Amino acid sequence: MAVDIAQILVVQRNNIIKLSTPKTSEPYTLNSIIGNSSSIRRIKSLIKQVANSDISVLITGESGSGKELIAEGIHKLSNRKSQQLITVNCGAIPEGIFESEVFGHEKGSFTSADQKRKGYFEMADRSALFLDEIGEMPLTVQVKILRVLELNRFLRVGGSTEISVDVRIIAATNQDLSYAVENGTFRSDLYYRLNAVTIKSPALRERPEDIPMLTEYFALRFCERNNRPMPQIDSEAIILLQRNYWKGNVRELKNFVESIITLSSGSHITAYGVRERLSTESHSPNLPVLLSKPHQSDDQDIILRTLLELRSDMTGIKSLLQSLIQKNELNANSGFRGTEEVIGYPIDVMDRDYNNEKINISDPNTSSGDQIRPMSEIERNQIVKTLMEFRGNRRMTARALGIGERTLYRKLKEYDLK
Repeated sequence: MAVDIAQILVVQRNNIIKLSTPKTSEPYTLNSIIGNSSSIRRIKSLIKQVANSDISVLITGESGSGKELIAEGIHKLSNRKSQQLITVNCGAIPEGIFESEVFGHEKGSFTSADQKRKGYFEMADRSALFLDEIGEMPLTVQVKILRVLELNRFLRVGGSTEISVDVRIIAATNQDLSYAVENGTFRSDLYYRLNAVTIKSPALRERPEDIPMLTEYFALRFCERNNRPMPQIDSEAIILLQRNYWKGNVRELKNFVESIITLSSGSHITAYGVRERLSTESHSPNLPVLLSKPHQSDDQDIILRTLLELRSDMTGIKSLLQSLIQKNELNANSGFRGTEEVIGYPIDVMDRDYNNEKINISDPNTSSGDQIRPMSEIERNQIVKTLMEFRGNRRMTARALGIGERTLYRKLKEYDLK
């Protein structure tokens, strides 16, 4: 899978600013945003809709989820694409020099100002300015940023003549700016000005169906750069990757793929190798953490995480069944044949069918050997069996069961297991 756009990356001023321009004049496509999930398709559609306007865009999402790729996509499809996109990391600029960096300064305006210098707004004239991590911007500067957005004019530090610019603003943050507004750490007027169009970059765990494509893409690029043969990645290994939490999102997956290829001695990436490598990771996103959020928000996060775990489990089960069918490893008693298709039914349909046809688990026509047991009993027995197998090690038990440690602790309490 080849990269259709090459970039020249120039890093200046302690990695605060990036200037990127296309290496060729070939038409830009959105192929650098990898994935075919509904959320990625929706993002690409939004990018195409907003690209040719000058409207401000706010990109939200967790760190490593690809916010900068979205900003580059907007710029490279816009009528400003012939100019450089200026990317500024607001969190990397010390508060004391923030205004000087953004607006520039006149010679002699402060002790070390031995010459006049342009700021980022002047550098982005007739182009676009990508303000990454805008939630880290000092309050003292926010009101001046708002004035530039409203009037397209500003003063350099120490200057007396206003400078006019034509700059499109694209901002990004991994914070909840509405919550920051409530706390008084972000100006509400600037928030509403930036929030003309919002694009949410989804976390990787919210789109596990894209992980096979991303894994192949990162593996191929890494092997091409390092002149290595492309390894074969087993389907069971892909399922494990899909079930992982990926707190660092796409960036973490990329680093994982490159490291496991580097450390692999064979031509296969197996499920065992992936599981062993994942087990060495020290992070555990399912452990309790202290959050500075309202209790209602905490409850919503827990519910969302549980739903995502269920979705990931269903995706893994479906992929495994499809793999087994293709390999003709299901016997005739399983009800499937190698040429049959696994059909996924929506959960709401299954729930409706269940409600319409109440299952009688004590049906007298059912023999004792085939009697249907409640799911809770099956689940409890499986947890007990797995705990005994791993001698009470809860982390290994949770990993073997394919659930998070937090979920396991909840189940132990639910079933009164010590």
